[in-house]
Amino acid sequence: MRILLTNDDGIQAVGLRAMHRALVAAGHDVQVVAPITEQSAVGHAITLSAPLRVKEFREEGFFGLGVSGTPADCVKLAISTLIKPAPELVVSGINAGANVGVDIMYSGTVSAATEGALMGFPALAVSMDDHNPTELSGQAQYTAALLPRLPFAALPGKCVLNLNFPNRPMAESGELRVCAHTRVAYTDWYEERLDPRGRKYYWMCGELKPESISQGRDRRLLSEGFITLTPLRFDFTDHETLALLESKIS
Repeated sequence: MRILLTNDDGIQAVGLRAMHRALVAAGHDVQVVAPITEQSAVGHAITLSAPLRVKEFREEGFFGLGVSGTPADCVKLAISTLIKPAPELVVSGINAGANVGVDIMYSGTVSAATEGALMGFPALAVSMDDHNPTELSGQAQYTAALLPRLPFAALPGKCVLNLNFPNRPMAESGELRVCAHTRVAYTDWYEERLDPRGRKYYWMCGELKPESISQGRDRRLLSEGFITLTPLRFDFTDHETLALLESKIS
């Protein structure tokens, strides 16, 4: 299978390199186009007012193209211009940090996969519930083995599959659970701090209140040690309210 591999942590990230090794070992034709620098939490931003530059990364057993832009930029540029023939699948990850619940709105990892889906390609986002992973070979190998089981051809158009691994070794992880995403939003606050020159700055903090997280949804299951898989469709229309408005206004 021809696979476009990207991420938001940057082309030299542990997760992307582990995924590349696993996909190549599984016999796939893997082409890497990923941000040169970390682009976490940039969402689905695209670059409109600056040029995009591309740099080759050649190392033993690895070749990829680094782009001076966002994850969505990488996918758009790769599919439209940089790689021929077109991929059969877009894989984004493995991200450092889970992408569950409202994270999918902020995530560059999910947005890269979403861009692939919007362009008409099957897409998979992969994340690990650990912001500082050092070894993700097991998770990458699991993902590579899972790919043939995923029914991409049967999925509706513009659907993204969102795969998350718990923060524990693969041998201690629970089974794969297909589930809905958590709808609760973060409780955010900003810590006021001083830099070494005595000037103020602010650092964002946030948490999902455990008591507000629903049973059986991705954040809860991931915390319980399960691997989670959630199908995402980016239809933002509130159809119930649409019907209400039509009945009241029409």
